[in-house]
Amino acid sequence: MTLTLFTFGDSVFDCGHYNRHGVSPGALLVRNRDDLFPEFRGQDLDSRGGARLVHRAQDGGTVDSLPGQLRGVEGSGPAVALVSVGGNDLLRGLLLDTGPGFEAFQRKLSAFLTALPIRPVLLANVYDPSVGDDRRNFTGVRVEQARENHRRMNGILATLASEHGVLVDLHGHFLGGDASWFTSTIEPSLRGASEVRRCFWRELVKLLPAGAEAAP
Repeated sequence: MTLTLFTFGDSVFDCGHYNRHGVSPGALLVRNRDDLFPEFRGQDLDSRGGARLVHRAQDGGTVDSLPGQLRGVEGSGPAVALVSVGGNDLLRGLLLDTGPGFEAFQRKLSAFLTALPIRPVLLANVYDPSVGDDRRNFTGVRVEQARENHRRMNGILATLASEHGVLVDLHGHFLGGDASWFTSTIEPSLRGASEVRRCFWRELVKLLPAGAEAAP
């Protein structure tokens, strides 16, 4: 049976409208754009038996958006769920939160992952659009507090990933990037969409049948 790749969450996946090619990470995982990213030629699900993409992620999505994105999803046949959430929750209040908001976030995301009828799950942590440069703090929140709550968010995501699936370290990878990986301050650019794909592919390829090549 054909593998189904589900994407849930926010603009980390729903970023095709931020580049002129309409490229999104989920689509690249299913079929690489060899004309744009020749280094990934043959590094896609199409080259390993094929897959179909069910794109549920929504630009601006938060943990409260996830139940709606799950509506109508059934767990039949081989499938993988890719989840990215938390960045908008930080920007919409959790950067200033002292604890209760994070507890609610963890409770809601845990409930979503428990209800998700798809396994395995690849859950991303939240990248840093400032790539670690305090001078590029765009949040309006004191940088020490913003970074501490960003760490708190990623700690929650790591915990839930260990309980429900696999953690995809977007944060660590994007710290090695630069401003060209982003557009509109926080969104993945064309290059950024490919780098998100790179991170998920590294984990996804481990789940494919024996003999799959290592990711680039």
